[in-house]
Amino acid sequence: MWMEILKNKISKKKAIKFPKSFKALPDEAIDILSPEKKMNRIFGKSLRIRQVDAGSCNACEWECIALTNPIYDVQRFGVDIVASPRHADVLLAAGPVSRQMELALKKTYLAMPEPKLVIACGDCAIDGGVYKGSYATRDGVSNVLPVDCHIHGCPPTPATIIKGLLKLIKSISG
Repeated sequence: MWMEILKNKISKKKAIKFPKSFKALPDEAIDILSPEKKMNRIFGKSLRIRQVDAGSCNACEWECIALTNPIYDVQRFGVDIVASPRHADVLLAAGPVSRQMELALKKTYLAMPEPKLVIACGDCAIDGGVYKGSYATRDGVSNVLPVDCHIHGCPPTPATIIKGLLKLIKSISG
């Protein structure tokens, strides 16, 4: 048995090694790539999301947590939720942005590397939702940061969030 394992190990093909003169594509060549290759070039075959609760009721957060369960398994698309904004490509904000969370949201955005995108997840994050007009809120993420994608719902289902992410990816690479 051990001999068979050893033979299998030896017979495997070696990895492809690029010559030292190999160079990555220049930025001007990105325009002629397919949408999938363009997305891979921009984000390195993965999309990392930093999720921030900006004063919400936690319903949107529960739906975002459900994205990683075995039913939706958003990680199969190369999308993952990270703990640090320094590792994130996308800031997913939920809630109407309370006055106390405004500075934290801005600091999180500034800590993210370029290119960075912002998603407003849920009706509260889009326009304040049921908290609209309150003295304690900023009535949505767009009043604090530039928003690239809106995901509607109160709360949006995990399937709706995935559709919003795919729509964002398509708009970037398309």
